[in-house]
Amino acid sequence: MMAGELKRLVDTVRYEWVSSFVKSFDYKEFRKGLEWFADSQCPMCLNGGGPPSCPNRKCASEKKLESCLLCNDYAVCKNTEYHRDYYPFVVENHNRVKQVGFQKYLEEEEERAKAGVDLMGHLERRCCKVIKLENT
Repeated sequence: MMAGELKRLVDTVRYEWVSSFVKSFDYKEFRKGLEWFADSQCPMCLNGGGPPSCPNRKCASEKKLESCLLCNDYAVCKNTEYHRDYYPFVVENHNRVKQVGFQKYLEEEEERAKAGVDLMGHLERRCCKVIKLENT
């Protein structure tokens, strides 16, 4: 979803001119990568999703869970600590999965995407830990 939003922004602003100023930047390859990310769907852990060395993927596979969000230990698991610290909304997602079930949660997320949720604004407000750098 986020790659699709970035792809839309790049297409709207028409950034292909950057390659003429920054010789090491290959706009066509960048755009090709955006298309791949925008069109890809996560097959989830049980179906081989994520990098092979991912501890979350290994744990979910061992527990026969389609996603970490289905795990009762999600809120205290050492493997999901990074997610909880940097993307606090994932705890809300976990709670929503427990409340309505995983398939209904995925359907709701799909509907939000179709409704044109402003993902960048959403991420800025809710997801990422803000690191402020002091002026030196």
